[in-house]
Amino acid sequence: MRSRTLVFLGGAMLGLTAGWLVGQRQLVKSREDLFSPQPLKRLSALGFISGLPAVDTVRLLRDYLAWESQPMLRHRAQRILRRIEATLG
Repeated sequence: MRSRTLVFLGGAMLGLTAGWLVGQRQLVKSREDLFSPQPLKRLSALGFISGLPAVDTVRLLRDYLAWESQPMLRHRAQRILRRIEATLG
């Protein structure tokens, strides 16, 4: 019975580690996709970044707003920026 518990805990730790690594990779990819030439990738990156309320995210979104030329994406980024700024105070 003890070996089953150890196998289960080992698998759980391995799963958590793999999930964390995938999440970190997605974060880097989303930051890169925010300035992609493809609008759909930029929209997807905005969706991911919207869940990251941090000062770095505010800076990134300000840079993005200065760069973005599509009105729909600019509007979305402005809404996300306002929400994050309100959350951070």
